[in-house]
Amino acid sequence: MLDESLLDNPDGLARADRRGLLRGAAEAGARVRTAARHSAEAGVNDLKPDGRPRAVLIAGPGAAATHAADLLGTLAGAGSPVTRLAPTGVAPAAGALRWELPGWAGSVDLLLITTPDGTEPGLSLLAEQAYRRGCTVVAVAPGRSPLADAVNGSHGLFIPMATAPYDQDEPFAGSAPGVLWALLTPLLALLHRTGLLEAPPEALAAVADRLDRVAERCGPAVATYSNPAKTLAAELADALPLVWTEGVSAGPAGRRFAAALAELSGAPAMVAELPEALAAHSALLAGPLAASADPDDFFRDRVEEPPALHARVVLLRDRPIGGLTAAPAARELALGHDTPISELEPEPGGELETLAELIAMTDFAAVYLALASRA
Repeated sequence: MLDESLLDNPDGLARADRRGLLRGAAEAGARVRTAARHSAEAGVNDLKPDGRPRAVLIAGPGAAATHAADLLGTLAGAGSPVTRLAPTGVAPAAGALRWELPGWAGSVDLLLITTPDGTEPGLSLLAEQAYRRGCTVVAVAPGRSPLADAVNGSHGLFIPMATAPYDQDEPFAGSAPGVLWALLTPLLALLHRTGLLEAPPEALAAVADRLDRVAERCGPAVATYSNPAKTLAAELADALPLVWTEGVSAGPAGRRFAAALAELSGAPAMVAELPEALAAHSALLAGPLAASADPDDFFRDRVEEPPALHARVVLLRDRPIGGLTAAPAARELALGHDTPISELEPEPGGELETLAELIAMTDFAAVYLALASRA
């Protein structure tokens, strides 16, 4: 059950935020600036690559590496395939995970290693394996970690992760807002230098400014009625979110939102891209998950009986390709099955800015849902 009163209690939210999730979301813009500075100090802005890599491989534990690979692959397009190397092992513990390069990886490929930990022996071994194959290796991780020594010893490029003092208070959550931007920003700057995507220093500065504006609108001191993130969190209480995305940038934002809901608040969600989402989820809306499917719910004991789980559509929109939009059809399908719908659309701007706004708003919503649900 969601404690909606906690949403408008900044002190209560702060006490419940033992993992620094709200602080990470509020300080996302500062993380981008710090990470960009670390990248420049490491020499990323002065790199002069011979050409584009044939393929970009990303390795790292948990959701942070998954989201980074998804975002970079979307932004890079077909220029060079971006592939995440999934780990193997008997447990998700740092010492148990192992990564392997594909057999074809070689001197024309780029290996990116991202981790908020840096103590994983498997990543150090991967850096050494890549060095023997001739791959270029770039790693983003906390400074003075075993991985830093391994990458430097393999003649790779190591970029210290932008951290905050409270990062070590609790174990990292892979979907934590601060973790994503600390790891992603140096990779954006690097791939800009290789010509795979457009992320010059001024674009990263604009992203930081956009994240600051979202924090002003969605921060804990802003009341629920005028806070889009708190409003979305309240709407998703006791609901199964069907996250429908439209536009190139909205896709990875929606997938990250679903992952953050699961990891941070334990809430299930389903995600699909429009217009195919209409066919993929139409049967769900016509079944027992529709709000009108259980007429007896009106007579439910509000104190003793938990509410039935019903679907709620969350429409994340960016600029549709060619101006074509399936949003009217999405609204018609949802409302035709008495299913409520929430919509988020970023303000106009560059692709990185609009993507950052969608991620930031849904990050705040996932954090509020997690904190208010566990009170």
